[in-house]
Amino acid sequence: MGETTADASPIKVPAARGDLGRRVSARREELGLTREELGERCGAAASYIAYVEERAAAPSMGMLVGLADGLGTTVDELTGRTTDIPPSMGTAMRGSESRVLSEAECLRLLSTHGIGRIGFSGMEGLAVFPVNYVVVGNEIAFRTAADSRLAEASGTEVAFEVDHIDDAMREGWSVMGVGEVSGVTDGERVSHLYSVARSLPWAGGPRTHWMSITPTRMTGRRVGSG
Repeated sequence: MGETTADASPIKVPAARGDLGRRVSARREELGLTREELGERCGAAASYIAYVEERAAAPSMGMLVGLADGLGTTVDELTGRTTDIPPSMGTAMRGSESRVLSEAECLRLLSTHGIGRIGFSGMEGLAVFPVNYVVVGNEIAFRTAADSRLAEASGTEVAFEVDHIDDAMREGWSVMGVGEVSGVTDGERVSHLYSVARSLPWAGGPRTHWMSITPTRMTGRRVGSG
């Protein structure tokens, strides 16, 4: 990618200072790129990539475009302009198609942790809730409040869904597991789940009640250009 000749004047980033750096760093790590590799993609030194990620940087529009191109995303995504709008509002890429995923692919995409959605039918009807989850063996575990609607769903069949959408490339995947959800009451299992949890629940609050799902059926699809 050649050097940019765009106006070097800084633009006002709508997100709070520091958010840009966190988004650049998260996307770079998601792609498995080093700072040197990202710098080569967008025509910048690795030291500048470090500055953007670690400091309250205000890159020029030309550099923002270069960073977005190098990370396979958009300036709006990097600067947080899309935070409050639904993902994937663009049209499909030409030649887009859907492919069924094998169970092994579904398990690989679930990875070790992330954010998924649980759909179930409770006393107040159908509901879907996002949860931070962790995968341990063949179980999917998550934390909730002891008096929550999710806790009340113990002993029922639920659907657990996780997906990833790449707006820039208009592609993504979706995996769904179906099985019974139950509360985790064994002390050793609870301690183990705490030890492997990668993050606190984003929703905050006293979410100390662990629940787990052992899927009996796993399906998935990937959508993208053929």
